[in-house]
Amino acid sequence: MEQVSAVRSHGGTQGVYTHHSRVTGTPMTFAVFVPDHAPGERLPVLWYLSGLTCTHANVMEKGEYRAACAEHKVIFIAPDTSPRGEDVPNVDEYDLGQGAGFYVDATQAPWSANFRMRSYIENELPDLIAREFPAADMTRQGITGHSMGGHGALTIALRNPGRFRSVSAFAPIASTLNCPWGEKALSGYLGPDRDGWREYVACALIEDGGRLPRLLVDQGTADPFLAEQLRTDLLQNACDAAGMTATIRLQEGYDHSYFFISTFMAEHVVWHAASLHGAP
Repeated sequence: MEQVSAVRSHGGTQGVYTHHSRVTGTPMTFAVFVPDHAPGERLPVLWYLSGLTCTHANVMEKGEYRAACAEHKVIFIAPDTSPRGEDVPNVDEYDLGQGAGFYVDATQAPWSANFRMRSYIENELPDLIAREFPAADMTRQGITGHSMGGHGALTIALRNPGRFRSVSAFAPIASTLNCPWGEKALSGYLGPDRDGWREYVACALIEDGGRLPRLLVDQGTADPFLAEQLRTDLLQNACDAAGMTATIRLQEGYDHSYFFISTFMAEHVVWHAASLHGAP
């Protein structure tokens, strides 16, 4: 692991790091904010997964999480959305290829060699964080994300029961089985067998028995992707049918941008901190 940059902010250190991933076969970059803390003190971790076209930099520069993370002693980790590089497959469309990893392990050529974001986020990067950041208490983790990253946060948490004490999302893609983004990405990365997609579909995982201990979702009512791509209604229906407690809030007049995310980011950090600093 190499440090790309480190700056002081809000009583903590915002760092950017790179390493060679054995999982993706490429260099990978991620951002970590570590609040000031006493020697030997260990802090809980909050993962943030970004959306289509984004890198670690979008939330780092526009997410406005550092003040709340510093106040509530939470480490904030923001990985990239896909492998990148000249030798990594790509297409001209924004919703497939580089910047659009969808947090899956691809099985189809040409994607399968590099596009293994599920294994990277679930296994390789957490192992690296545990080794390189001694203040990170990996027994206390929460996860959140935006849009495609909200899909990633929900599906990763549902597939790994007990790993995350709290889960939230901003405008998540709730059912990749039922939207153009999901159908394009999952058919491209995984092939035409829709039954094989279910482990990457939040609503399907809930229908199949997956449960979350705490779920908070914020969705803007002026989001242009709400009706066709995000399908928050299907997430609410799946939670209701399963009897799973979820706080799903429609925020009047907000869109899909970081103006929306930054408005509610501190509230999400505080919400996660309550679980991360409390009893399991």
